[in-house]
Amino acid sequence: MLRSALFIILSCTAFAAEPCRIEIVDKQNGWPVPLVELRSVHDTIHVSDNLGLIAIDEPELLNQEVYFAVRGHGYGVPKDGFGYQGVRTTLKSGGKFRIEVERQNLAKRLGRLTGAGLFAEGEKLGIPPLLPETGVFGCDSVLTAPIGDKIFHLWGDTMIPGYPLGIYTSSAATTPRQPLKKFEPPIAMPYTHFRDDKGRPRGVAPIPGSGPTWLGAMVSFPDNQLGATYSKISNHLDEYEVGTCIWDPATRNFTTHKTLWKSADGAKPLILRGHPVRWKDPAGKNWLLFGDPFPTARCPDDFESWKNPGTWEKLDAPDNPRASDGAEIEPHRGSIAWNAYRKRWVTIFTQNHGKPSFIGEIWYAESESPLGPWEKATKVLTHDNYTFYNPRIQTDLTPADAPFILFEGTYTAEFANKPPPTPRYNYNQILYRLDLDEVK
Repeated sequence: MLRSALFIILSCTAFAAEPCRIEIVDKQNGWPVPLVELRSVHDTIHVSDNLGLIAIDEPELLNQEVYFAVRGHGYGVPKDGFGYQGVRTTLKSGGKFRIEVERQNLAKRLGRLTGAGLFAEGEKLGIPPLLPETGVFGCDSVLTAPIGDKIFHLWGDTMIPGYPLGIYTSSAATTPRQPLKKFEPPIAMPYTHFRDDKGRPRGVAPIPGSGPTWLGAMVSFPDNQLGATYSKISNHLDEYEVGTCIWDPATRNFTTHKTLWKSADGAKPLILRGHPVRWKDPAGKNWLLFGDPFPTARCPDDFESWKNPGTWEKLDAPDNPRASDGAEIEPHRGSIAWNAYRKRWVTIFTQNHGKPSFIGEIWYAESESPLGPWEKATKVLTHDNYTFYNPRIQTDLTPADAPFILFEGTYTAEFANKPPPTPRYNYNQILYRLDLDEVK
């Protein structure tokens, strides 16, 4: 029996092929390109990791000429005479093949921030990962705020290995200030997740009541206070309670501060939503503006005013931005930020009812005021029947005078026309870079 087992082990080892290394790079700058899909003629799917690598060890694909269709959400190769976009090559066990893709987007994909297997293809090729696994497989919609010498990152519903909706009371992590040492791929975000006593990622907003807890409008103050708006959810998307909550450093959780509305109350009052920015008005008064993407509410910029709904004021939303051809672009969600390089306010937002993706087309615009009007609307990122929502400009990740901005958003098959979910990438955060001198 022992000899039989040993024979089986040795046989399996003998027949295991060393992978062929596929390198996918941007033809313009040579950067590795994550999230490029290769599909064989018999529909095996291979997706580049944060290193821009794919490891192929399928026996039927090695040592003969094979064809792969190439799909990359704004990265691709030229069409051939039949209209196919792909590459043809002979893959060798232990060999190497390089694919140069052309970028059609203005925004450059830097990589996936969250989820498992960020460097999985490289690991198959013997390359040590740049980060350990976190135990997070997927997460929805980021909020960030600087607090002390760190950045606080918070997400909504979060997938863990043992269950699709393993955390539904918001997960969170911290990083150092400006945690990225460079602003080109490959990237590796050094999250320190809040964990339970067994070392697993945990929820940080155990607000009483059934169903998920979603947080929004998270904002920090000078004495390390951190607050947010919370929503209790039923039936997948329906709010039944809304209020404010405050971070408790002792329990390392958000706790209820004030309940603002319940479903039995009727119409909702003014609620702080979206992503906050700080602004000093022409009269010299400091405000917190809240919007998603454009400001719809404000309060004086101090913790006591934030806690007191009596100080909150409604703002009228500006007109929708227009593209260079005059077409009105209806925003879905997004964020704004002051940009020192352009000396203007800038916005990144998802287009509602966009094409080719319904909620996956990303636009950039500018304004002299955070209250609008917003001009020079330019599409900077597109997706092929896939969703990219709730994008946030990440000013805390870059130097103040950087000639580029970084933004991240949630990449998900939700709300698209039944696309196959992208392995490992689906329902996770992806980071992009937009060089401002390239925006006309």
